Amino acid sequence: MIAFLKGILLFKAPNRVVIDNNGIGYEVFLPLSTFYALPDLQEKVSLHIHTHVREDAIVLFGFQTMLEKQIFTLLIAVTGIGPKLAVNILSGIGPEELLQAMTQGNAARMQSIPGVGKKTAERIALELREKALKVLREEAPLPAIKMPPDEKTVYEDALSALVNLGYSAKSARDCVEKARSRLKEPSLEAWIREALRLLN
Repeated sequence: MIAFLKGILLFKAPNRVVIDNNGIGYEVFLPLSTFYALPDLQEKVSLHIHTHVREDAIVLFGFQTMLEKQIFTLLIAVTGIGPKLAVNILSGIGPEELLQAMTQGNAARMQSIPGVGKKTAERIALELREKALKVLREEAPLPAIKMPPDEKTVYEDALSALVNLGYSAKSARDCVEKARSRLKEPSLEAWIREALRLLN
């Protein structure tokens, strides 16, 4: 299985690229979020790859970041969502916003993406909310300092609460860490209130 590909960008279009790796041209399909981050032709490029094996073909899907690849992997695990629809979903909404909608179980937001019907949006919201929260925690990890279990719980709950309110994982993490440093006692309500004050 190909998991990562590095080479020279020979061709690019909004939905696919061709990468030359030691004289072999690999065709890779990708979402718009990755397309917009591509370098110019004939320059070096590297992508995280998902190798999709079918009976009649092996198809490569490429992503600029591991977050995009993780979300793609979550999406194709949902009944009725194949790789092409998963790429379309990632193209219709940025990876951070999509992850946010998934953690909130926001089916209406996902249904607004072209090609995503009501039932598919509801399945994503129902099946992927907890998995998306896990990805979010990986994207916004705990500070390097070790925390007591009760403090860790408050930190994670505050982070999830802010993301559910619509803030990005990075902004939420930064402000929760600042709130934690200012308010020594682990109080969920106090940390959220202080983090919101910092965000606004």
